[in-house]
Amino acid sequence: MRRITSVFLSLSAVLAVSVLASPAAGAAPTADRPAAVPSGWEAVDGTELARVSEEAATRQAPLAAGDGVSATAAETELLALQSARNGKFVATEMNYAAPNTGVLRARSAEVGGAWEGFGFEWDEASQTYAIKSLANNLYVAVEKNFTGSAQNVLRARSTSAGGWERFVLYYNEDLDRWALQSTLNGLFVAMENSYTGSLQYSLRARSTDITGSWEEFVLYDLSA
Repeated sequence: MRRITSVFLSLSAVLAVSVLASPAAGAAPTADRPAAVPSGWEAVDGTELARVSEEAATRQAPLAAGDGVSATAAETELLALQSARNGKFVATEMNYAAPNTGVLRARSAEVGGAWEGFGFEWDEASQTYAIKSLANNLYVAVEKNFTGSAQNVLRARSTSAGGWERFVLYYNEDLDRWALQSTLNGLFVAMENSYTGSLQYSLRARSTDITGSWEEFVLYDLSA
Protein backbone atom coordinates (compact mmCIF):
# COMPACT_ATOMS: atom_id res chain seq x y z
CA MET A 1 0.00 0.00 0.00
CA ARG A 2 1.35 3.41 -0.92
CA ARG A 3 1.44 6.39 1.43
CA ILE A 4 -0.15 9.64 0.29
CA THR A 5 0.78 12.95 1.88
CA SER A 6 -0.56 16.37 1.05
CA VAL A 7 1.66 18.63 -0.97
CA PHE A 8 2.82 21.59 1.13
CA LEU A 9 5.17 24.08 -0.49
CA SER A 10 6.36 26.91 1.76
CA LEU A 11 6.59 30.34 0.19
CA SER A 12 10.05 30.76 1.67
CA ALA A 13 11.22 27.65 -0.19
CA VAL A 14 9.66 28.94 -3.39
CA LEU A 15 11.41 32.28 -3.08
CA ALA A 16 14.73 30.66 -2.20
CA VAL A 17 14.63 28.52 -5.33
CA SER A 18 13.50 31.47 -7.46
CA VAL A 19 16.47 33.58 -6.39
CA LEU A 20 18.92 30.87 -7.41
CA ALA A 21 17.16 30.03 -10.66
CA SER A 22 16.77 32.14 -13.76
CA PRO A 23 13.71 34.45 -13.79
CA ALA A 24 11.93 32.25 -16.33
CA ALA A 25 12.19 29.16 -14.12
CA GLY A 26 11.03 30.71 -10.85
CA ALA A 27 7.63 31.67 -9.53
CA ALA A 28 6.09 34.45 -11.59
CA PRO A 29 6.85 37.92 -10.18
CA THR A 30 3.85 39.93 -9.06
CA ALA A 31 4.24 42.35 -11.95
CA ASP A 32 4.12 39.46 -14.43
CA ARG A 33 1.14 37.74 -12.86
CA PRO A 34 -1.85 37.60 -15.24
CA ALA A 35 -4.51 40.12 -14.27
CA ALA A 36 -6.96 37.32 -13.46
CA VAL A 37 -4.69 35.72 -10.86
CA PRO A 38 -5.48 37.15 -7.39
CA SER A 39 -2.76 38.27 -5.03
CA GLY A 40 -1.33 35.40 -3.00
CA TRP A 41 -1.19 32.93 -5.89
CA GLU A 42 2.22 32.13 -7.41
CA ALA A 43 3.16 30.04 -10.43
CA VAL A 44 5.14 26.93 -9.50
CA ASP A 45 7.81 25.44 -11.76
CA GLY A 46 9.16 21.91 -12.02
CA THR A 47 12.06 22.45 -9.63
CA GLU A 48 9.74 23.70 -6.92
CA LEU A 49 7.22 20.90 -7.38
CA ALA A 50 10.04 18.34 -7.21
CA ARG A 51 10.64 19.46 -3.62
CA VAL A 52 7.24 18.09 -2.64
CA SER A 53 8.55 14.99 -0.87
CA GLU A 54 10.83 17.05 1.36
CA GLU A 55 8.34 19.85 2.00
CA ALA A 56 5.22 17.65 2.37
CA ALA A 57 2.95 18.11 5.37
CA THR A 58 1.91 15.13 7.50
CA ARG A 59 -1.77 15.13 6.48
CA GLN A 60 -2.68 11.92 4.65
CA ALA A 61 -5.43 11.16 2.18
CA PRO A 62 -7.61 8.04 2.50
CA LEU A 63 -6.22 5.14 0.49
CA ALA A 64 -8.26 2.10 -0.41
CA ALA A 65 -6.97 -1.02 1.34
CA GLY A 66 -4.84 -3.19 -0.88
CA ASP A 67 -4.66 -0.63 -3.66
CA GLY A 68 -1.84 1.57 -4.83
CA VAL A 69 -0.55 3.54 -7.76
CA SER A 70 2.19 2.11 -9.92
CA ALA A 71 5.21 4.38 -10.24
CA THR A 72 5.50 3.79 -13.97
CA ALA A 73 6.10 7.50 -14.54
CA ALA A 74 9.14 7.59 -12.26
CA GLU A 75 10.50 10.84 -13.72
CA THR A 76 7.28 12.77 -13.17
CA GLU A 77 5.62 13.99 -10.00
CA LEU A 78 2.89 11.47 -9.16
CA LEU A 79 -0.04 13.26 -7.58
CA ALA A 80 -3.69 12.92 -6.63
CA LEU A 81 -6.04 15.93 -6.84
CA GLN A 82 -8.79 16.61 -4.35
CA SER A 83 -11.44 19.22 -5.04
CA ALA A 84 -11.69 21.86 -2.33
CA ARG A 85 -15.36 22.27 -3.27
CA ASN A 86 -16.71 18.78 -2.55
CA GLY A 87 -13.73 17.05 -0.90
CA LYS A 88 -13.66 14.32 -3.56
CA PHE A 89 -10.63 13.04 -5.46
CA VAL A 90 -10.40 13.50 -9.22
CA ALA A 91 -10.75 10.30 -11.23
CA THR A 92 -10.39 9.44 -14.93
CA GLU A 93 -13.69 8.02 -16.19
CA MET A 94 -12.30 5.11 -18.19
CA ASN A 95 -15.69 3.43 -18.63
CA TYR A 96 -17.52 6.43 -20.05
CA ALA A 97 -18.74 6.05 -23.61
CA ALA A 98 -17.42 8.26 -26.41
CA PRO A 99 -17.10 11.19 -26.69
CA ASN A 100 -16.67 11.50 -22.90
CA THR A 101 -14.26 8.59 -22.44
CA GLY A 102 -11.50 9.73 -20.08
CA VAL A 103 -13.33 12.74 -18.63
CA LEU A 104 -11.91 13.94 -15.30
CA ARG A 105 -14.41 14.09 -12.41
CA ALA A 106 -14.01 14.84 -8.69
CA ARG A 107 -16.09 11.90 -7.50
CA SER A 108 -13.94 9.47 -5.47
CA ALA A 109 -14.01 9.32 -1.66
CA GLU A 110 -10.52 7.82 -1.59
CA VAL A 111 -7.56 7.07 -3.83
CA GLY A 112 -8.35 3.59 -5.04
CA GLY A 113 -5.53 3.25 -7.56
CA ALA A 114 -4.53 4.50 -10.98
CA TRP A 115 -7.93 6.07 -11.70
CA GLU A 116 -7.10 8.81 -9.18
CA GLY A 117 -3.39 9.10 -10.06
CA PHE A 118 -1.78 11.68 -12.36
CA GLY A 119 1.75 12.38 -13.52
CA PHE A 120 2.71 16.07 -13.66
CA GLU A 121 5.42 16.55 -16.30
CA TRP A 122 7.29 19.88 -16.38
CA ASP A 123 8.37 21.36 -19.72
CA GLU A 124 11.21 23.85 -19.30
CA ALA A 125 10.82 25.37 -22.76
CA SER A 126 7.16 26.36 -22.36
CA GLN A 127 7.26 26.72 -18.56
CA THR A 128 4.12 24.60 -18.33
CA TYR A 129 2.94 21.21 -17.11
CA ALA A 130 1.42 18.31 -19.00
CA ILE A 131 -0.79 16.03 -16.94
CA LYS A 132 -0.86 12.31 -17.72
CA SER A 133 -3.55 10.03 -16.34
CA LEU A 134 -2.10 6.87 -14.78
CA ALA A 135 -5.38 5.09 -15.59
CA ASN A 136 -4.85 5.05 -19.37
CA ASN A 137 -1.38 6.61 -19.79
CA LEU A 138 -2.85 9.46 -21.86
CA TYR A 139 -2.42 13.21 -21.48
CA VAL A 140 -5.22 15.43 -20.23
CA ALA A 141 -6.57 17.80 -22.89
CA VAL A 142 -8.98 20.73 -22.76
CA GLU A 143 -11.84 19.96 -25.15
CA LYS A 144 -12.25 23.44 -26.56
CA ASN A 145 -14.28 22.21 -29.53
CA PHE A 146 -16.91 20.46 -27.43
CA THR A 147 -20.20 22.34 -27.23
CA GLY A 148 -22.72 23.11 -24.53
CA SER A 149 -22.06 22.10 -20.93
CA ALA A 150 -19.14 19.89 -22.01
CA GLN A 151 -17.14 22.68 -23.67
CA ASN A 152 -13.60 22.91 -22.24
CA VAL A 153 -14.01 19.72 -20.21
CA LEU A 154 -10.75 18.01 -19.19
CA ARG A 155 -10.28 14.59 -20.78
CA ALA A 156 -7.38 12.11 -20.69
CA ARG A 157 -7.21 11.24 -24.38
CA SER A 158 -3.96 12.45 -25.99
CA THR A 159 -0.84 10.43 -26.78
CA SER A 160 1.38 13.53 -26.78
CA ALA A 161 1.33 16.95 -25.14
CA GLY A 162 0.73 20.07 -27.23
CA GLY A 163 -1.14 23.32 -26.69
CA TRP A 164 -4.37 21.55 -25.75
CA GLU A 165 -2.56 19.65 -22.97
CA ARG A 166 -0.57 22.45 -21.31
CA PHE A 167 -1.30 23.99 -17.88
CA VAL A 168 0.20 26.52 -15.49
CA LEU A 169 0.17 25.40 -11.85
CA TYR A 170 -0.45 28.00 -9.11
CA TYR A 171 -0.07 27.69 -5.35
CA ASN A 172 -1.48 29.77 -2.48
CA GLU A 173 0.55 29.27 0.70
CA ASP A 174 -2.02 30.87 3.01
CA LEU A 175 -4.76 28.53 1.77
CA ASP A 176 -2.45 25.55 1.07
CA ARG A 177 -4.38 25.11 -2.16
CA TRP A 178 -3.56 24.81 -5.85
CA ALA A 179 -5.11 26.01 -9.10
CA LEU A 180 -4.67 25.03 -12.75
CA GLN A 181 -4.83 27.37 -15.73
CA SER A 182 -5.15 26.09 -19.29
CA THR A 183 -2.75 27.69 -21.76
CA LEU A 184 -5.17 26.84 -24.58
CA ASN A 185 -7.85 29.31 -23.53
CA GLY A 186 -6.25 31.09 -20.55
CA LEU A 187 -9.04 29.93 -18.23
CA PHE A 188 -8.81 28.25 -14.82
CA VAL A 189 -10.00 24.72 -14.16
CA ALA A 190 -13.22 24.52 -12.13
CA MET A 191 -15.11 21.57 -10.66
CA GLU A 192 -18.73 21.60 -11.83
CA ASN A 193 -20.44 20.87 -8.52
CA SER A 194 -23.84 22.05 -9.78
CA TYR A 195 -23.97 19.84 -12.85
CA THR A 196 -26.28 16.84 -12.89
CA GLY A 197 -25.98 13.53 -14.66
CA SER A 198 -22.80 11.95 -15.97
CA LEU A 199 -20.83 15.23 -16.04
CA GLN A 200 -21.55 16.17 -12.44
CA TYR A 201 -18.26 17.08 -10.70
CA SER A 202 -16.44 17.21 -14.04
CA LEU A 203 -13.40 19.46 -14.42
CA ARG A 204 -13.62 22.26 -17.00
CA ALA A 205 -11.27 25.08 -17.97
CA ARG A 206 -13.92 27.79 -17.87
CA SER A 207 -13.22 30.38 -15.12
CA THR A 208 -11.66 33.76 -15.85
CA ASP A 209 -10.19 33.93 -12.34
CA ILE A 210 -9.87 31.99 -9.08
CA THR A 211 -13.17 32.80 -7.40
CA GLY A 212 -13.01 30.28 -4.57
CA SER A 213 -13.28 26.56 -3.89
CA TRP A 214 -14.65 25.83 -7.38
CA GLU A 215 -11.16 26.46 -8.80
CA GLU A 216 -9.12 25.26 -5.82
CA PHE A 217 -7.57 21.84 -5.26
CA VAL A 218 -5.46 20.02 -2.70
CA LEU A 219 -2.59 17.98 -4.14
CA TYR A 220 -1.40 14.73 -2.58
CA ASP A 221 1.99 13.20 -3.25
CA LEU A 222 1.83 9.52 -4.23
CA SER A 223 4.95 8.25 -2.51
CA ALA A 224 6.24 4.86 -1.39
